[in-house]
Amino acid sequence: MANEEGTAVQEPAAEAPAPEAAPAPAPQQQAQPVQIQVLDENADANYANFCRVTGSPEELIVDFGLNPQPVGVPKDPINVNQRVIMNFYTAKRLLAALQMSVQRHEAVFGILETDIQKRLKTQQPG
Repeated sequence: MANEEGTAVQEPAAEAPAPEAAPAPAPQQQAQPVQIQVLDENADANYANFCRVTGSPEELIVDFGLNPQPVGVPKDPINVNQRVIMNFYTAKRLLAALQMSVQRHEAVFGILETDIQKRLKTQQPG
């Protein structure tokens, strides 16, 4: 998962339990994220204004596509052009990263209204 600086952030690996005869470990400081190099020159970039989340007890499936009619119910089917399948641990890390990014954006630019009908009403004169 990439942070805003473009480097991936991964949670530290869990340590093996200490043997019972070993003395109690000293209090640890909070673990720092590990910086991982990411090569993204072969990554595909696509635009999406539609997403659908489905899944199973083990994983989430996130489909992305382009809705040519974003207001109302689309007349034609939406073409899904990207599908990402991930486990729930990765999904939770993605949720946290997206939440942090949206909060930063809203702090600078204002609240994002996700209901398009409300956005259209505020743009109409009078």
